[in-house]
Amino acid sequence: MKGEGKRNSKCLAYVAAFIVFQTIIILVFALTVMKIKSPKVRFGAVAVENFTPSTTNSSSFDMRLVAQVAIKNTNFGHFKYDSSNITILYGGMPVGEAVIAEGRTKARKTQRFDVTVDITSDKLSGNTNLTNDIGSGYLRLSSQAKLSGKVQLMKVIKKKKSGEMSCTMTVNLAQRAIQDLKCN
Repeated sequence: MKGEGKRNSKCLAYVAAFIVFQTIIILVFALTVMKIKSPKVRFGAVAVENFTPSTTNSSSFDMRLVAQVAIKNTNFGHFKYDSSNITILYGGMPVGEAVIAEGRTKARKTQRFDVTVDITSDKLSGNTNLTNDIGSGYLRLSSQAKLSGKVQLMKVIKKKKSGEMSCTMTVNLAQRAIQDLKCN
């Protein structure tokens, strides 16, 4: 009888240790894998494909930018996003727009693709800053985009998330190149 009581208490201790161990594993899993974050949307490289100043008006231009967009998904599930727009702004006013088609970024991967944006200053009428900027040879632009979609974990859990992009860049008109590209 004495040996049997020791064996039962030993077995009970093993069961309790196993339960504590499983609780710790589940807690770590819930705090790391199950934590769903918003994806990051950024410009990679941006190139000026062509720049055409207006011959009749010194304060207007047409330009084409080819930008590499990177969507970084740090989650353990894929991010499926709806179609969206990238807007290029000068002085807070839109001068160009491009469409991002709907798609999917795999778990813990970065998806990269190119987007072409046609920019025209026709929408800006009588902007003296634009005339000064074109005269100086440097044009300061900003960009905005928002990708909305769902992150799906283990084909069971779906959570709505969105990634936002806000970038500033300076276009060197003489070299037809982008300088000082900064994204938040």
